[in-house]
Amino acid sequence: MTEKPSETTPGGDPITGSEIRALLTALNAQRRHVLGILDGLDEEALRRPVLPSGWHCLGLVQHLALDVERFWFRAVVTGDEEVIRGLTSGDEAWQVGPETRAGDVLDGYRKEAELADAVISTTAAGAAPAWWPRDLFGEPHLHTLRDVILHVITETACHAGHLDAARELIDGHRWLVLT
Repeated sequence: MTEKPSETTPGGDPITGSEIRALLTALNAQRRHVLGILDGLDEEALRRPVLPSGWHCLGLVQHLALDVERFWFRAVVTGDEEVIRGLTSGDEAWQVGPETRAGDVLDGYRKEAELADAVISTTAAGAAPAWWPRDLFGEPHLHTLRDVILHVITETACHAGHLDAARELIDGHRWLVLT
């Protein structure tokens, strides 16, 4: 039996409620993993680089907030001119100044996730990106909101794995992943 669309997107495209729910469930699971693996680390541990590349957990979370959630949803999907003008280049998002509290970085990630969810809930699953950074990626290779969500799930999961490795090196703690 084929599932009937339970609603239409703001653009009028029929979607199955389960499709968007499944994508958001997967994305939110990865977001919880990112924050959960860091739970209990103090400011010093969150800023301690433990891999040869030199990044630290706090920088990676800021990267996820700015270069992933904000970039893909508010810049690419919606074409928000203010966000596009404020984009950083290179590895700037990975840099967290000593005056920036860890809680502010973690809250910033949570806020960008909320803003991304608002974009997802108001955009047709099959909608094309409103803006594409050809200077970074050439011709578009993500063609719909659905593609962008899947890309963000993949990138977030990859970085959650990086955080797993960093956390284990910091204090031996491991995140339990049930499959």
